[in-house]
Amino acid sequence: MNVDVLLERGHHTLVIAVELVGAAVIVVGAAWAALRFVVDGIRYRDAAVFTRIRLTLGRFLVLGLEFQLAADILRTALSPTFAQIGQLAAIAAIRTVLNHVLGREIEREQGQVDRPGRAS
Repeated sequence: MNVDVLLERGHHTLVIAVELVGAAVIVVGAAWAALRFVVDGIRYRDAAVFTRIRLTLGRFLVLGLEFQLAADILRTALSPTFAQIGQLAAIAAIRTVLNHVLGREIEREQGQVDRPGRAS
C-alpha cells in the first residue's frame, strides 16, 4: 500500500468522523429538547421554560452545523475540483446564513429569558 492510498483513506475516515460528530450533536440536542419539552411541558405551562428549551436546541443545532461545515471543508481539502469548490462555497454560504440567523435568534431569546416578565 502506498502513501497516497493511506492518506486518502485517512482523509476519508476523518471526514466521516467529523460528519458523524456533527450528526450526533444534532441528534443529542433534538432528543434532549424533546425530553425536556415533554417533562417540563407537563410540569410547567410557562413560556419561559419553552424558550430555554429552544435556546438549548438552537445551540446544539449551531454546533452540529459547524461540525458539518468542517467536514465539507475537509472533504474538498484534498485536490478539489472547481465543481467541488463551487459546491463548498454554496454549502458554506447556506450554513453560515443559518448559523447567523440561529445565533441572532439565540441572543434575542436569551435577552428575553434574562429579563423575567418580558417574555412573549
